[in-house]
Amino acid sequence: MMDGPSSIGDILSTLDDLADDHDRVSLGDVLEAFGNRSFGPFLLLPALIDISPVGSIPGLPSLLAVVIILVAVQLAFGRRHLWLPEFLKRRSVASDKVRKAVKKAHKPAAWADRWFHGRLPALTHGPFPRIAAVACIILALTVPPLELLPLATTAPMAAIATFGLALMVRDGLVMIVALALAVGAVAVGIGLAVSKL
Repeated sequence: MMDGPSSIGDILSTLDDLADDHDRVSLGDVLEAFGNRSFGPFLLLPALIDISPVGSIPGLPSLLAVVIILVAVQLAFGRRHLWLPEFLKRRSVASDKVRKAVKKAHKPAAWADRWFHGRLPALTHGPFPRIAAVACIILALTVPPLELLPLATTAPMAAIATFGLALMVRDGLVMIVALALAVGAVAVGIGLAVSKL
């Protein structure tokens, strides 16, 4: 179920190639390049976009949350192929922005790829991808209300990104970290909500 890029470096190389071949890089281009069984990258990428400075654009975190929910629901129901509606596939970013983002991400990606791969792989198979998917849905549902607070969406999106990474590199230890981050993110979200009442 998890065919496609097997490292963050693979994702960056693919995005770089797409930017070289197109004036704008669309979500449909990325889906075609990664393969329609690439659930991990499509959980990881939207979450990373939200955490980046681009994520401060009003309304963008909620849109990214919708993409994550759409992907996670399909993973939770055991679909073997990822489907995205045409209006999302047509969403695009200028190639020069993609190149800049890829360039900035190279060093942290190389560090991550050295450390995250293949530990406790049993925790990334069987029921665990579906558990991760349900957790991502719950986390993504917290994003729209949290978007009203500065940087508040970072916690759930960081947890979602970690789930995506765990599934992509088949690393069970990262899956454990993702679950811990998810619990922490929900606790932070509840705390923020209560403090604003």
